[in-house]
Amino acid sequence: MAAAPAVAGPPASFGVPADRTDPRTEVARLAIPAIGVTNLSVVPYRGTTDDTPGTRIQDRGEAASPYGEDGGVGPGETGNYLVTAHRLAAGGPLRDLPALARGDTVLVTEGGTVYEYRITETRKTSFRSARSLAEQRAEVPGEPGEKPSRAMITISTCATPEDDAAGNHWRDAHHNPEHRIDKIGVLVSARPA
Repeated sequence: MAAAPAVAGPPASFGVPADRTDPRTEVARLAIPAIGVTNLSVVPYRGTTDDTPGTRIQDRGEAASPYGEDGGVGPGETGNYLVTAHRLAAGGPLRDLPALARGDTVLVTEGGTVYEYRITETRKTSFRSARSLAEQRAEVPGEPGEKPSRAMITISTCATPEDDAAGNHWRDAHHNPEHRIDKIGVLVSARPA
């Protein structure tokens, strides 16, 4: 996979009010105009991507955002804001995520601020690879151990149709297929909601 092009963006702390409550614990709203996602609730929880609590949130048709020792920050914060949602089940809020292209806009509204991210790359994550999962959950997506210098987002959903078409019918305890499609973006602006 080719490295993402450099994208000029705001400083790491851009748009994050000093008096803000802990953004990792606040429900946000996600909009992805290019694929028709509007006002998708993003529910934060302490955990890791696609664990039991996260799957329960996704099963309600909402997006889940894990945070804690294994990664995850709030919207607009320096590091990797992780967002996962179903592609096929529970209404399939991210059914068209694979069509999201480099340069497309992702909007996250939280705490009276709209954070605008620009998609820079696509990654594939394997649930059967500890390294692949570490890359997805890293503070800098794809770079475990790297210190973040800007706010980024990883939006992730299942690759069930692709895995099934390839004859890969492996599933984990939560019925997730082996692979996930991850869209990575960087924060480019923040404005009042």
